[in-house]
Amino acid sequence: MVICLTGGTMPERLAEMLLDLWTPLIILWITVPPCIHTAPMNQSQVLMSGSRLELNRLSEEQRVLNRSKRGWVWNQMFVLEEFSGPEPILVGRLHTDLDPGSKKIKYILSGDGAGTIFQINDITGDIHAIKRLDREEKAEYTLTAQAVDWETNKPLEPPSEFIIKVQDINDNAPEFLNGPYHATVPEMSILAIIKTALPNMDREAKEEYLVVIQAKDMGGHSGGLSGTTTLTVTLTDVNDNPPKFAQSLYHFSVPEDVVLGTAIGRVKANDQDIGENAQSSYDIIDGDGTALFEITSDAQAQDGIIRLRKPLDFETKKSYTLKVEAANVHTDPRFSGKGPFKDTATVKIVVEDADEPPIFSSPTYLLEVHENAALNSVIGQVTARDPDVTSSPIRFSIDRHTDLERQFNINADDGKITLATPLDRELSVWHNITIIATEIRNHSQISRVPVAIKVLDVNDNAPEFASEYEAFLCENGKPGQVIQTVSAMDKDDPKNGHYFLYSLLPEMVNNPNFTIKKNEDNSLSILAKHNGFNRQKQEVYLLPIVISDSGNPPLSSTSTLTIRVCGCSSDGVVQSCNVEAYVLPIGLSMGALIAILACIVLLLVIVVLFVTLRRHKNEPLIIKDDEDVRENIIRYDDEGGGEEDTEAFDIATLQNPDGINGFLPRKDIKPDLQFMPRQGLAPVPNGVDVDEFINVRLHEADNDPAAPPYDSIQIYGYEGRGSVAGSLSSLESSTSDSDQNFDYLSDWGPRFKRLGELYSVGESDKET
Repeated sequence: MVICLTGGTMPERLAEMLLDLWTPLIILWITVPPCIHTAPMNQSQVLMSGSRLELNRLSEEQRVLNRSKRGWVWNQMFVLEEFSGPEPILVGRLHTDLDPGSKKIKYILSGDGAGTIFQINDITGDIHAIKRLDREEKAEYTLTAQAVDWETNKPLEPPSEFIIKVQDINDNAPEFLNGPYHATVPEMSILAIIKTALPNMDREAKEEYLVVIQAKDMGGHSGGLSGTTTLTVTLTDVNDNPPKFAQSLYHFSVPEDVVLGTAIGRVKANDQDIGENAQSSYDIIDGDGTALFEITSDAQAQDGIIRLRKPLDFETKKSYTLKVEAANVHTDPRFSGKGPFKDTATVKIVVEDADEPPIFSSPTYLLEVHENAALNSVIGQVTARDPDVTSSPIRFSIDRHTDLERQFNINADDGKITLATPLDRELSVWHNITIIATEIRNHSQISRVPVAIKVLDVNDNAPEFASEYEAFLCENGKPGQVIQTVSAMDKDDPKNGHYFLYSLLPEMVNNPNFTIKKNEDNSLSILAKHNGFNRQKQEVYLLPIVISDSGNPPLSSTSTLTIRVCGCSSDGVVQSCNVEAYVLPIGLSMGALIAILACIVLLLVIVVLFVTLRRHKNEPLIIKDDEDVRENIIRYDDEGGGEEDTEAFDIATLQNPDGINGFLPRKDIKPDLQFMPRQGLAPVPNGVDVDEFINVRLHEADNDPAAPPYDSIQIYGYEGRGSVAGSLSSLESSTSDSDQNFDYLSDWGPRFKRLGELYSVGESDKET
């Protein structure tokens, strides 16, 4: 390829790049362009050498340089960014020495941006940029160039790569990436990265400053670009101001009955600083109320709270003066020369009078009374006064919630406590009551005081055994052997402790069997005087013992000790204390006892079986349902006398069988329905026909709602006269049962049908 450059001089940078790309390349410095080209070329273009390059330089020596043929050498081309001319910019030209100018060679371009950004003239090999390029988006493009035959498209030479680099121009102004900026500078600062123009800048005067910063490229020369940003400079606080009270004197008033810990007032020292630099602590450094008042700091409000530590008394002191100091908690030694960072103020507190409740002469009272004190006797006295100037009279009373049994009374005027009911120290030693003091002029002013009453002991209880004792004496015991050791107790509580005296009754001082011995521990031992005790002769001995205390006056009581004679082993262990233990071995052996018990059990079983069998015999036989015909059969041992026999029945009963006004219910059934008893027939003379009576009773039976749903046999003492059925009695029948046919009974109606069936059954049974 032939290298052609336009212009009168060669750019220095282009020459350097050419030297870097191909050192052996021979460059001609030509003042007038020796090559003919169709369009001006960029100063940054780089052209590629062909297979053979011969340069002849005419000189005196007619020196000729010859170089052998070689292949493609890829190089670089350069194009300026942001070119916006009316026509595409020429980047460079490709040319091979195989092209004789006959237009039989075609140049092909491929790679980054080929056809879209860069376009090649396939005949001349000129490469143009058809779009505006931006180096900040893409700085270089890699392309491939190749020369092919125009007709056959066969490569004439191997393809070769080259690079088109986009050259930078000053098309971007400087930018501040994170603007606007904020910076803090301690007030009173001297040096900083951004230097302060004024010394001792005070935050309290102005806290914030706005600074505009400009950046220029090209060293600030003409034609360069610039960018600006804002910088906000904030002065941070330092503790350079002391606290200052808003006023030098504060006035507060407080009632004398205010509750302890109550806030009386607030004082505040202002500090122009902020944050922890403005924090102040408050203290009471002087005054006549330092013991009664205290001051605490409120971290939120940055003020001091004055509180009451001890009770106030208007009658004692009516005003107090305090000196309060406020000081910074955090100080900066750099500004210590400005003076102490503290301030003081005076606080005057006036105590206001208030109606106070009564005050007892003592916060608690302890009274003592003997348990045998007389009723209405004075136990003690409480006193109270009104602390106010008016001094109201006081009225005393007992809180009955603390004296439910009303054992004490109090004088409402002088506070003397008296006994209302008897006391017993053994039941309760202490009594705690509450006394109430009330102002007569203002009943809302009330005070209370606890009173503890201790009941003192008197000797009013006799001593007695500490427990129920029962002593055991061995038959084989020895004389002088200790049978039992007992102790006594006394419900009283003497000051010097208990001391008991033991003795036997006067009539038993010379007891032949036992004696007593007092022990050092205030107990008593009972000893046997002899041996040979026999429980067969005497099983139990009773030993009365007199116990006396050491009180004033002394009291005594008699307690009886039961001593039981027992059989013991050789080492003194009690085995049996019953007399029967000796009787059983003499009579029956263990086998005999078992046999007796077995006989008793057998007899009991026989008795139970006998009773069971008797119960079964007494139970009535159960009649089957189909045989229960509800018959009432009456058997007679002699014949009746007929109608003339008036002794066989009571005609008066037949005339009024229900009694005068009574009602006899049916006993053969249990009626399911309840009905009112019918009115009995009035008594009639003896001459009334019984036939009429039977018809009436028959009608009532037919209409009786409690009658059973089956027929029942009615037995009447009179058969009636003129009956078509004749006599039903078998006593007057001249024929036997076998000669009679009872089928006609079925024709007499439903009441005789069942009777006919019964007789028919009887006849059939006889035939079988």
